[in-house]
Amino acid sequence: MSDCGCETDTARASTDPAYRRALWIVIILNLGFGVVELVGGFIANSQALKADSLDFIGDGSITLFGLIALGWTAVVRSRIALVQGLFLASLGFGVIGYAAWRAVVALPPEAELMGGIGIAALAVNVAAALVLARFRDQGDAASRAIWLFSRNDALANIAVIVAALLVGWTRQAWPDLVVAGVIALLFLHSAWDIIRDARRELAEHRRTPA
Repeated sequence: MSDCGCETDTARASTDPAYRRALWIVIILNLGFGVVELVGGFIANSQALKADSLDFIGDGSITLFGLIALGWTAVVRSRIALVQGLFLASLGFGVIGYAAWRAVVALPPEAELMGGIGIAALAVNVAAALVLARFRDQGDAASRAIWLFSRNDALANIAVIVAALLVGWTRQAWPDLVVAGVIALLFLHSAWDIIRDARRELAEHRRTPA
């Protein structure tokens, strides 16, 4: 998630209305589908879908708070980012813990529903990338990072689809749990990046005279 960079691209978002509108569309896509996928994860009994839904919700919320905080001081934005990183880390650990518990009492998820939602999630990520396509080659590092972020999300969606195929083939729950664990680890990696960057920014603020 932190690879996206859109939550810290405050200068561009505040001066380019078209880019800001594009980010709002991406926020709505991420938060809206994240809720849909979370519900679908419970219905399909899929831990991978639940983990992927948290990724969607985390992406959308981080970018949302970044845009809302445009007029706030840099110190406040850094503190908010630190809290966001800690919250995302707690979600990641929660997914891993819940997946480990489910491994003991695992029941295979509904493979067809799981695969269908995985395909829909991939379509949402492609749509978000298309919305941001016009900003890709404008020399902005954050914009280029968004594409790397979208690529990682797409890979996670493909992993969910593959897991659904394996669940349908093996009639076992382990492919779903493995993918959930991998997505949770990516979640923790993103949270760590956010926490590290926020702490570095706060340290720089303390060193800089008022």
